[in-house]
Amino acid sequence: MSTGRDPGLQAERTRLAWRRTLLTVTVVTALAVRLASAGGPVGALVAGVTVLLWGALLVLCWPRGTGTGPARTGGRTLPLVALGTVGLALLGVLLVLRGLG
Repeated sequence: MSTGRDPGLQAERTRLAWRRTLLTVTVVTALAVRLASAGGPVGALVAGVTVLLWGALLVLCWPRGTGTGPARTGGRTLPLVALGTVGLALLGVLLVLRGLG
């Protein structure tokens, strides 16, 4: 019986999960910018904030999705990605409510 750790495909699954996260955020950003583009100055502001959030998430997710980033980040990456995702979700809700009103 070996006492060594065999991670198997854990690293590959982790990279794929980060890539899926980034792909999802990219699609949500594109849809939010499309919805916000018809909103005048307020829509432009919302689109700008959405693109800024996307850029921040890109900086966080890309190194991990390609396997070039650090394996340990002191526990800051996941909460920041969650916060950015919640921010995008709130912007999406505001866009939908504004479009229905």
